[in-house]
Amino acid sequence: MIDLDGTLVHTLPDFAVAINRMLADLCLPALPEQTIGEMIGKGSEHLIAQALVLANAQAQPKADFDAAWHSYQTHYAAINGQYASIYPGALEGLRSLQKRGWPLVCLTNKPLAFAQDLLRQKGLDGYFSHVFGGDSFVRKKPDPLPLLKTCAALGTLPAQTLMLGDSSNDAQAARAAGCPVLLVSYGYNHGQAASQVDADGVLDTLADLAHWLA
Repeated sequence: MIDLDGTLVHTLPDFAVAINRMLADLCLPALPEQTIGEMIGKGSEHLIAQALVLANAQAQPKADFDAAWHSYQTHYAAINGQYASIYPGALEGLRSLQKRGWPLVCLTNKPLAFAQDLLRQKGLDGYFSHVFGGDSFVRKKPDPLPLLKTCAALGTLPAQTLMLGDSSNDAQAARAAGCPVLLVSYGYNHGQAASQVDADGVLDTLADLAHWLA
């Protein structure tokens, strides 16, 4: 099970463009890219709500949310993947797992349609037997449900199904589901180092997987 944003693809520039275009539509000030990066990981709803609060302390997130959601979805759909790039070592990591004959699933909190489109754009879709997004199940990571549902789809036991991610969301979900978990050091972990998270190891690139799993 492999996360997408912050693990396989550097999508922060996409998020920053879409969020700041959304804020402009609402006549709210733009946010720095780094600030937006610290809010990534818990799904679009959380990202939009946090952006509304930070952009205007006097804003009413509930009242503004519907307009913000529509604006964000429109802008993100228009630029999805245009400013994003595959992380160094990501392709090597996928290939090493594929050579082992392991079935791979992309498991992300990103909306499924956006995730599928991004994977196609970056030529990564052919590596995965399944793709599950933040709207594929009734709960998102860090809840363990998406991981348990993915194990069921694969026909594997959680204890024998590795989660690869970049944040505490992935690690907490994996621990609760009973899955081993490795994190990458370069992703979007809410402004904290991945080494501070309870995980089974931290990789500098996914290319290091071959050595870790040897």
